[in-house]
Amino acid sequence: MAMTSVPAGFQPHTRKSGFTAPWEPIYHRPHDNGISLGLRAGDAHANSRGFVHGGLLSALCDNAMGLSCLPHLVDAKGLVTVNLNLDFLGSARVDQWLEFRAEVTRVGRGLSFASATVLADGAPCARATGVFKVQR
Repeated sequence: MAMTSVPAGFQPHTRKSGFTAPWEPIYHRPHDNGISLGLRAGDAHANSRGFVHGGLLSALCDNAMGLSCLPHLVDAKGLVTVNLNLDFLGSARVDQWLEFRAEVTRVGRGLSFASATVLADGAPCARATGVFKVQR
């Protein structure tokens, strides 16, 4: 895969925020039980050693999990993260394609639950779980 290529099915992510703006371009791809966010890791995503920063992994897992839960909720205005756990399984480096693949595990009236796997060029490098409070 060329350093600038985007895998099939990923489209530009339209939900923008000031927090994620420096990391653009970010892409998304829906799947059966959630969404994936994706990006090509660059210098703006990395620490001084060329590893993708754990803060970026955490933030985009959080986004992908929340965005995956939201369509399953009726009359919800949004979600607020109550708990986020992240386990590092390996490392991701500049120039790798990162996929933040989130899946809904349970949706309730007051709380929703999701998990995510971060893949660096297809190899797992982190996994996350999240609990989200439903805002009505």
